Amino acid sequence: MVNLINRETYLSKIRPYYDLDIIKVITGIRRSGKSFLLKSIINEIKSKGVNIDHIIYINFEDIDFAYIQNAIDLNKEIKSKILDNEKYFVFLDEIQFVQEFEKALASIKATCNVSLFVTGSNSTLLSGKLASLLTGRTIEFEVFPFSYFEAVEYLHVNNASSNALTIENYLKCGGFPFTYQLNSSQEVINYVKHLYESIVAKDIAHPYSRIDRSLFNTVALYILANAGKELSLANIVNYYNSHNTDNKLTRPMVKTFLDKMVQAYLIYPISQYNLSGKQSLNSHPKYYATDLALRTIGTNTIDFEDTFFLENLICNELKSRGYDVRTGKTYRSEIDFIVILNGKKCFIQVCYYLLNEQTIKREFDAFNPIKDHSPKYVLSLDKVDLSHNGIAHLNIEDFLLHKVDITLT
Repeated sequence: MVNLINRETYLSKIRPYYDLDIIKVITGIRRSGKSFLLKSIINEIKSKGVNIDHIIYINFEDIDFAYIQNAIDLNKEIKSKILDNEKYFVFLDEIQFVQEFEKALASIKATCNVSLFVTGSNSTLLSGKLASLLTGRTIEFEVFPFSYFEAVEYLHVNNASSNALTIENYLKCGGFPFTYQLNSSQEVINYVKHLYESIVAKDIAHPYSRIDRSLFNTVALYILANAGKELSLANIVNYYNSHNTDNKLTRPMVKTFLDKMVQAYLIYPISQYNLSGKQSLNSHPKYYATDLALRTIGTNTIDFEDTFFLENLICNELKSRGYDVRTGKTYRSEIDFIVILNGKKCFIQVCYYLLNEQTIKREFDAFNPIKDHSPKYVLSLDKVDLSHNGIAHLNIEDFLLHKVDITLT
C-alpha cells in the first residue's frame, strides 16, 4: 500500500478556505496529484469532527458516475445527498466532464449549506459564457507534480531510498507522483509518453477538434524540448515547411497549438518584466514545461550544459510556492527571473556551476544595470558559497529542500 504525503505547499494555501462560502477550484495537469490532494483535505476535515455522512465525493473519471452528464444531473445528484441543514463538504473531481457544470455549482452554492471543492485539468475551466455565473465566487489553486522536496519526502515515507534521487534524475524524470512507484528511468519516460499522448487525445486533438495530431505532436514536442528559450513562431513555421513538402504549417496554427498546450497545462507562459521602460510593448512570453519529464519524452536525453533544464526546474519551484514569476531584460543582458509577491520582489540568475572567474563574472554582473535595491541571487549547484558584492549565492539543492530561502523586499 502506498503512503500518501501531505502536500503542505498547497494545503497551507487552501486550508483557510475550508469552511468559507467560496468555491475552491484546484487545477493542474492530469496525474499531478489533485485527487490525492482532495483526499488529504477530506482527511483533515474528518479529523476536525465532520461526520462522513456530510462529505460528498464524486470522481467523474469513475464510470460509476457516468450517468451524471450535465448540470441538471449534477444538481439533482448533489441535492439528493443533502438531507439536513448542517454544512456538507462537496468534492467534485475532474468536473470538466460535466456539461455546463457552472450552472449546477451556482445553484448548489445558492440553495444549500455547502463548502464546494472542484478539480479540473483544463485552464479554461472557469472561462467562457458560463463563467459569469461564478464571478467572484471562486478561488483557484494550481497544482504541479511533485517538487524535488515532495519527491524526496514521498520516497522516505514509502521506505524507499530517498538518497537515490539526484537533481540529475529529477531533471530527466520529473515529478508525476505515479512515476515514483516505477523501477527505472525508462519506465518513467514510457509512462510520461503515454500520459502525454492521453492528454493530447482527450484534451487537444480529439475527433471534434479539427487538429492534425501528427502535426501538433511535431510542434509540441519541439516546444517542450526547448522550453524556456526564446520562441519564434516564424522560425518554427519556416523550419518545418523547409523540411516538409506539404508546407501546411502556419503561424496561426502554431499559436493555436501553444494555446492548447497551455490550456492542458503541458506548458505555462512567463511574461517579461519591464526593466528598461521601453520593452514591455515588444516583449513575448517564454514558455516552460509544467513537468521536467515532458522535456525529455522526445529525446530521452538531457544536455546538462543546457541551463534551460535547470531554469525550468527553478521556475516550477517558484510557481508552486505561489510566486508571480517573470523574465527580464536589461540593456545588455537577461535576468532569468524576477520573483514577485505582495508587491515585493527579488532577482534570480540560474547557473549549473560557477566553474571559473569568467562564469562568475557573467552571472553576477548581469545585475549591474539594475538600480533596484531588491535582493539579488545567483543559484547554482556549487557547494561553496560564492556570495559577494551584496549578491547572495545559494546552492540549488539546499533551496529545493527548503534549507535556504529567498527574501523579497
